[in-house]
Amino acid sequence: MLLMLAHLATGAVYADVRLPKIFGNSMVLQRRKPMPVWGWAVPKESITVQFANQTKTIKTAPDGRWQINLDAMEAGGPFVLTVKGAKNSIEITDVLVGEVWICSGQSNMEWRVAQTNNARAEIRAAKYPTVRQFLVKKDLSLTPKDDIAEGSWSICSPRTVPDFTAVGYFFARELSQKLNVPIGLVNTSWGGTHSETWTSREALLRDDELRQPAENIPTDVDGIRRSGMARIEKLILNQQGSLPTAAEASTWAKPDFDATNWKTGNQPGDWEWYGLPVLDGVVWFRREVIIDEGADLTNLTLHLGAVDDADSTYVNGQLIGSTNAYGGERNYTLPAGLVKPGRNVIAVRVTDTGGGGGLMGPAAKMELEGPGFQLFLSGKWQYRVAQVFESSYKPGPNTYATLLFNAMLKPLIPYAIGGTIWYQGESNASRANQYRRAFPMMIQDWRTRWGYDFPFLFVQLANFNSAGGNSSTGSAWAELREAQTMTLSLPNTGMAVTSDIGESADIHPRNKQDVGKRLAAEALRVVYNQEKQATAGASPVEASTVEASTGPLFSKMELTEKRAVLTFNHVGSGLMVKDRYGYLKGFELAGPDQKFYYAQARIEGNRVIVQSEAVAAPVAVRYGWADDNGDVNLYNREGFPAVPFRTDLWKGITEGVKF
Repeated sequence: MLLMLAHLATGAVYADVRLPKIFGNSMVLQRRKPMPVWGWAVPKESITVQFANQTKTIKTAPDGRWQINLDAMEAGGPFVLTVKGAKNSIEITDVLVGEVWICSGQSNMEWRVAQTNNARAEIRAAKYPTVRQFLVKKDLSLTPKDDIAEGSWSICSPRTVPDFTAVGYFFARELSQKLNVPIGLVNTSWGGTHSETWTSREALLRDDELRQPAENIPTDVDGIRRSGMARIEKLILNQQGSLPTAAEASTWAKPDFDATNWKTGNQPGDWEWYGLPVLDGVVWFRREVIIDEGADLTNLTLHLGAVDDADSTYVNGQLIGSTNAYGGERNYTLPAGLVKPGRNVIAVRVTDTGGGGGLMGPAAKMELEGPGFQLFLSGKWQYRVAQVFESSYKPGPNTYATLLFNAMLKPLIPYAIGGTIWYQGESNASRANQYRRAFPMMIQDWRTRWGYDFPFLFVQLANFNSAGGNSSTGSAWAELREAQTMTLSLPNTGMAVTSDIGESADIHPRNKQDVGKRLAAEALRVVYNQEKQATAGASPVEASTVEASTGPLFSKMELTEKRAVLTFNHVGSGLMVKDRYGYLKGFELAGPDQKFYYAQARIEGNRVIVQSEAVAAPVAVRYGWADDNGDVNLYNREGFPAVPFRTDLWKGITEGVKF
């Protein structure tokens, strides 16, 4: 009976011709490439597709699938796309032909226009009807899917743009103005995700180092739950040994409680990415603050910013407020005399029922303040898990490899695209050395699936004080940036450097405008240079000259007795110092002992001379080699920052760390 119902259901689904959800009103199709249109109907049914002046017909395959490739066209529209089957027809209106870009990665790509700097002004000015976004609904799948769960096209306007990917929107706005063609953004992104979840199982299985996560994917719901329980048990065992009893957890707010053995993590931040992946439950956070004698402690308010989902907040053991409102800001007025000079303890019990969890910021809103007092609270907090909910055993996007490729990317193929912009890497930083293989593998996997080497542009990690890493202690973020730079060896790639526009205490910098502009500059170089030059009336010789679209990239080093002489590619019209100090910062020098010291550096023509009194015989130079590497100021005169680099090959802290 069940088998019969399944067959009947299948027959009902395929009785009418249907299209994937990526096809819809106000869509954008890729210019200058054959445009695949595909879908499903009953086997051997005749399907006719009409678009502009084209009419094409095909019969469906035995499995009911069909595909027609429309001939390449120049930019234009609006057009109507009509698909006719034996029993029904589909009409899609307001179709434009222009440039289509996949926008993918983790939260910094997912970050919306409404969350950026100057959001109100940007939203008011967002009147670009030929810029459009298709938002792919978040979804997971253990096996490749034929269609996405949900999605629709939106025309850019002040009403719709708040929910556009900010990086994608500012990228598209720049290209739209430079190229004067429609721009379509296909936004398929998910915060906190690894690159491996965006990679196909087949690609991972071909790699000896990365095949294991692809081999161990459960095939049924019971397997998922068993695997989830084992994963959480292992996580708790490694982090804290065991879960507390209710009586034990009730003592964690007391100021005299000893939390020496608790884990630490930067706040604000989603605990999913800094130590508690796919955990729903109750987590306590503690922070000790020392207040000077004589401080004005009258009329104090504790601001925690947003919390995901609910909190109960204590100061010196006293409950000062509870709120059950996902994303709502917490502002608690403190009783007079509760906070005193000396040691004080803030404890926050956070309950999360699904998705990300924790103190979610922004950092500037975490403070203890009064009329005559201010103390910022972002930075290191201690944390410990008190309770795990059943929903933790369900898979999250990083629980297994390939989940997002299966559900959020594969169903989009073979939709014709001009290229991809990608902002991801934060979640791979602990395995930065392995990212040297994983990231290029993912790019090549996508290109193989689409059938052509489309341009792939990506954002290098911005400055952020993830763990205080630097040349002395080692920096996973610096090593991840290095892996990203190495990926430029793949053809048809480009990178936007953002080490000067991040935020030390916030992994989500609000300046997405410059990120989009720098990606657009790379697109103009990598993809559109000849067209742009021709539009401007340049000669063929001039059209072959590539203007600077990225910052100086280290080329080679020459060592003398006491100094290092560095030369660079992408110097544009020359090197420059870009800030009010007038001297170069961010350079370090080391001798054979591998100990780095801050160095003096100066520009001579298109070279940089580096030396330090502490290093008599230099052998290696590093620039911007730290988690928070915002203290850098070498640029070319076109205004692009230099790419962080090192000249040595000494062992990093992420070597040997595997998936």
